[in-house]
Amino acid sequence: MKSFEYTITDPVGIHARPAGILVREVKKYASTVTVIKGGKSVNALKLMALMGMGIKQGDTVEVTVEGADEDTAAAAIEEFFKANL
Repeated sequence: MKSFEYTITDPVGIHARPAGILVREVKKYASTVTVIKGGKSVNALKLMALMGMGIKQGDTVEVTVEGADEDTAAAAIEEFFKANL
């Protein structure tokens, strides 16, 4: 399992547009991607669950990636967070 922490810099946090793009990015990989904030965790493929976490600018989330392609997936998803969130 791979994991990383990221502090959200987007002024509006994880809302519909970036959450939708994140779901599309996660679908490229076989691994399971989980976003964790404040003891709550959601599968990153669940758009409504992601938006329901209420992740705002300045919040730090942990992202875990587990599966056959976890090395590649974790690196790509971390880059996605840096570029988009």
